[in-house]
Amino acid sequence: MARLVDALLIESTGEVVRRSRTPERDLRLTTRMGCHDVSELVQRLTRMASASVARVQKAAKSVLVEQRLDGEPLPARLPAMRDALIDGEVGVDGLLAVAGPLEAMGDRVAVEDLLAADAVLAAEARGVGPDGAPPACADLLRIQALAWSAVLDQDGAEPREERALRLRGVRLGRVTDGVVPISGALLPEVAAQFQRICTAVDSPRTQPGVRFHPDDPNTDPFLPDRRTTAQQHHDALATALTVAASSELLPTIGGAAPTLLISVREEDLVDDTGWAHVDGTDEPVSPAAARHAGCAGVIQRVVLDDRGRILKIGTEQRVFNKHQRRAIGLRDGNCIIPGCGVPAAWCEVHHVTDHANGGPTHTDNGVLLCWSHHRFIDDGIWKIRMNHGVPEVQAAKWYDNTMRWRPVTTSPTRLLDTIRRRT
Repeated sequence: MARLVDALLIESTGEVVRRSRTPERDLRLTTRMGCHDVSELVQRLTRMASASVARVQKAAKSVLVEQRLDGEPLPARLPAMRDALIDGEVGVDGLLAVAGPLEAMGDRVAVEDLLAADAVLAAEARGVGPDGAPPACADLLRIQALAWSAVLDQDGAEPREERALRLRGVRLGRVTDGVVPISGALLPEVAAQFQRICTAVDSPRTQPGVRFHPDDPNTDPFLPDRRTTAQQHHDALATALTVAASSELLPTIGGAAPTLLISVREEDLVDDTGWAHVDGTDEPVSPAAARHAGCAGVIQRVVLDDRGRILKIGTEQRVFNKHQRRAIGLRDGNCIIPGCGVPAAWCEVHHVTDHANGGPTHTDNGVLLCWSHHRFIDDGIWKIRMNHGVPEVQAAKWYDNTMRWRPVTTSPTRLLDTIRRRT
C-alpha cells in the first residue's frame, strides 16, 4: 500500500510538472493555484516538507510521460521502472536508487543501453531478475544501478571526479557558544577513511575491551556510551588529529612538528580558575583543556613577568618517551576506563599524579586514556590511582554503587593470569 501511495504521489507530481511547463505564465497550473512553483504547490497539497517534495519531484522526472506537439505521449526516460512503480513493486526510495546512477550518465550512453539497464533493474525490483533473487530493496537496487553505470559509462568517472574535486572542502566557522561550527564536503574515500577511524575509536565491542569486575557476575562488563553519535565522531576526529600531529610524518612548521600552543597563568592552572588561550583562535578555553594538552604532549615552560617580558625559557620535555609508552601499552592494552576499548595506538598517556603537581614521568604514574576520557577525567566521574604500579579505577556510582577501587584487566596476558588465579 505504501508503494502504491508513492506511485500516486509521484504520478500526480509529474502531472503538476507537465501542466506547469507552458511558456505562458498565466496558463500554468502553479500560477492558477496561486503558487510560485511546483514545489510550493505540492507542499501545500500534501503538507510535506520541502526536502521530501524535492525527492518526489526528482523521482517524477525520471518516469514523467511527456507529450509530443500532436498530443501523442512520449515514453518515459525509465519506462520499465515506471511500470514497476505503477504496479506497486517499487516506491520512491527504490526509484531514486535506480534513477540517480542511470541519469547521471546523461547522453554519454546510448539509449538502447540505458533501456536495457532499466529493464534489468526493474526486473530485480519485481523479483524476476536474471539471477532469480527475491525482490531487491532500495539499497540493493542502488548498488546494482551503480554497477550498471560503471559498466556502461566508461568515461563517466572522470567528469564526476573533476566535479567532486571542485566541490571538496572543509570550512571552519566563527566560534559560537564555545564551539567552532564545521561544514563542507569530503571526497568519498576521505569520508570512508574517517568512518573507519570513527568505527575503530568508537566501537569498543569490536576490540578486546576493558574488563571491570563488579561483585554482581550478571553485570555487563561493557558500559553504555552516553555520548551522541556526533560527539563520538568529534572525539574520533580529535584522536586522529592528535595521533597525526605526534606521528612525525606531517610537514614541519618552523622546523618542528605541528604543535598546539596554549598559554595560561600559573595561578589559574593551579586554582582551576580563569582561562587559557590557544594560539590560532581568539576564543579562550578552560584550564582543564590546558592541563589535557600539557599531559598528552610536549611541555616547554615560558615565564613572563606582569608586563609580558620573557624571563625564562625552559627546555622541551616530552612527557613519556617511546620506550615508556610501549611498556605502558603492554600493561594496559587500551584505554583503562571500563568498557571503552580504544586501542593503545590511539590513546594518550595520562599522569595519574599531575605533572604540574610533581608527578613523575614514570610508568608507575602513567596510564592509557583515550582522547575523550583524558579530556574529561578531571570531571571526577571516573577516578584513577596507582597501586604498586598497577592502575585501579573507581567507577561512577551509577555503575558500581560500592565505589570500590578495582584493578582493571586489559591486556590478554593479564586477563589470562586473572582467570588462572580465580580458578
